[in-house]
Amino acid sequence: QVQLVESGGGLVQAGGSLRLSCAASGRSFGNYGMGWFRQAPGKERDFVAGISWTSTTSYRDSVQGRFTISRDNVKNTVYLQMNSLKHEDTAIYYCAASRDRVAPAIPSLYEYWGQGTQVTVSS
Repeated sequence: QVQLVESGGGLVQAGGSLRLSCAASGRSFGNYGMGWFRQAPGKERDFVAGISWTSTTSYRDSVQGRFTISRDNVKNTVYLQMNSLKHEDTAIYYCAASRDRVAPAIPSLYEYWGQGTQVTVSS
């Protein structure tokens, strides 16, 4: 069983930065693939970034070069550094853990989810 708690969301102007954190409790955090997803009102939950158990990373095209995912297996925490934020990045951001260690881009392959944190980017 893994419990995930996100933090770090908020209101920021376009061009600004935010750093999201996801603290995990439970055993064997290092064995999980970790992902960040986001969901805007009226839209589906979309993959944003993933990091495998060996710290291989992947990103959706629209955030490549602006967002960076990382993990600290000692602190049981995964981060999402978001730079050059755009209005279209506005959404609720969710952290998720997958027993599939490669951190897939498909939400249904993640077994554990956090409660989400709101990110609002003003234009």
